[in-house]
Amino acid sequence: MNRRTVLRTAGVAAVAGLAGCLEGVQEHFDFQGVVPIEVVNEGRSSYNLRLEARETDTGRQTYDESFSITPDERAMPHHLERVDQRFRIVKYEGQEQVEVREVSITPETEHLNVYVRDDDLIVDVRRGDGADGNESVEAISADGNVTDGRDDEFDGDGESSPESNDSADSSGGD
Repeated sequence: MNRRTVLRTAGVAAVAGLAGCLEGVQEHFDFQGVVPIEVVNEGRSSYNLRLEARETDTGRQTYDESFSITPDERAMPHHLERVDQRFRIVKYEGQEQVEVREVSITPETEHLNVYVRDDDLIVDVRRGDGADGNESVEAISADGNVTDGRDDEFDGDGESSPESNDSADSSGGD
């Protein structure tokens, strides 16, 4: 073995060792990061939106933003924390709530896109390589409650509502 091969091997081993060390430091200090949100109005009308999030375990509200978006406008509201939480988007026409979508945000979530259309509200959750992929958006019942029987549901006023879980379970939610 010549000197170059030995030095190259030592350099590769040192870099590989540091990579593992940096990952351990990151986990130790729990650097979660943020999830950027992008909202695009692809419709022909202006809409009012309300974005809110609650931690999955505690139900504590972690995010609450309201704003108007005009046709062909692209908005970048404040970022979400990259922790386990439920994120809810409500679309209003005037004072009337017309669409509601809710998705899961996890530490693997990298980006959140919201597409506002005249007849729909689409949420695209981008996850990292180690995650299960994109999440499909679950529907919200007409009374504003999630229909999957989760304890961290939102009621129509945007507050956590444990009693709404009973109605979701009786309606055949999983």
